[in-house]
Amino acid sequence: MIAFISTYERRMTLDRRAFVATAASLAATVMSRSSEALGTPMTTISGADDPLGIRGDFPIVNDRIFLNSAYITPIPKQVVAAGHAFLEEKSRNSFQLGPLLKKCDDVRAQFARLINAASPDEIGLLFSTAEGENVVAAGLDLVQGDNVVIDELHYDTEFVLYRTLEKTKGIQLRIAKHRNGVVDASDIEPLVDRRTRLVSVAWVSHQNGFCHDMRPIADVAHAKGALFYTDAIQAVGSFPIDVQAAGVDFLCAGTYKWLLASFGVAPFYVRASVADRLRLDRFGEMHARELPDHTFEIETKAKRFDYSSRAFGDVYTLSAGLKYLEKVGVARIGAHTCDGLARRLQNGLANQGHRLFTPVGNWSSIVTFYSTKTPAQVRAAFDAAKIEVTVRNGMVRISPALFNTSDDIDRCLHVTRELA
Repeated sequence: MIAFISTYERRMTLDRRAFVATAASLAATVMSRSSEALGTPMTTISGADDPLGIRGDFPIVNDRIFLNSAYITPIPKQVVAAGHAFLEEKSRNSFQLGPLLKKCDDVRAQFARLINAASPDEIGLLFSTAEGENVVAAGLDLVQGDNVVIDELHYDTEFVLYRTLEKTKGIQLRIAKHRNGVVDASDIEPLVDRRTRLVSVAWVSHQNGFCHDMRPIADVAHAKGALFYTDAIQAVGSFPIDVQAAGVDFLCAGTYKWLLASFGVAPFYVRASVADRLRLDRFGEMHARELPDHTFEIETKAKRFDYSSRAFGDVYTLSAGLKYLEKVGVARIGAHTCDGLARRLQNGLANQGHRLFTPVGNWSSIVTFYSTKTPAQVRAAFDAAKIEVTVRNGMVRISPALFNTSDDIDRCLHVTRELA
């Protein structure tokens, strides 16, 4: 554990410096800057416990303490307005395809900036996170004797997908075990060989919030000629990420969590230099240019995966969500949630004697602890306090977001004290 923390702290040194500097200035500046930052009217709430100055944009804070954003994140009013505007336009004027595709390209550029992709051309638009890994697995043309390496902290989709491919194609699924909630490159490296085609991890685990040290894993994969995929749905939007520095080849993220949007669209990052290593397994008019005599030229960049019409309404709400994140600042969000609220929660739970599944010093907005109480008892305690969390498999997962406050965490800890 000590080795993990020191490696992790070294990896995050620059981000932490930026986060700490940002956090130190929030209380003094946010109230004068919040409306200007978002470029749209905001409801400002006075007080030091709303350091991002955005709680007025989230109606859910008036109903209960929502600490379950790792499940489905509530959206701000600006995103709701974008959805209404799309439907209103379709109602009154309908749409031409050109503006819809232009909005898709806008989103590619927004998402590319968010993850530090080299170009918007590296961003495709799929329908869900699960589709991303299915596209990669199908495109690699896996055959008998190939293997794929994942870890125990991955999402359920990966287990279903690769166990099925074991039966249908004769590949081998290799699973790195976690050590008290931690998996690093040293756990993955013994499983990777020259027949490994893909290494896949969740950038942040939905189970316990563990945030992988990505670059060493990428280096392990690439040293044996394998590609590196990440499910980033629990990472993108909650703190700054950099796909180039991380060495990621493919990334996909649905948008109904930390990207503050809805369902039906999932940006798909494909590093330009490896795009042609994926065989297309579906075709349509949206990724092809018509040539004479009913022949076609397929896109060579990430757009080649956009074979059909998109969920355009969800593209519009995603654009609004990305704009919101960009204006508030993902570094500021990370400082508030990962370095502030989640750390407050980790320390409080540990002091109460709870056994954490989340590693000490972990950098994400998800904190999970084991509970000896029955699920009914745990749910009843949180329901009585009007606090929403996830309770399952003998654990409680708590995930504060940008609209939460230190008071929310303290009220949550009041409940967990009774559960200790």
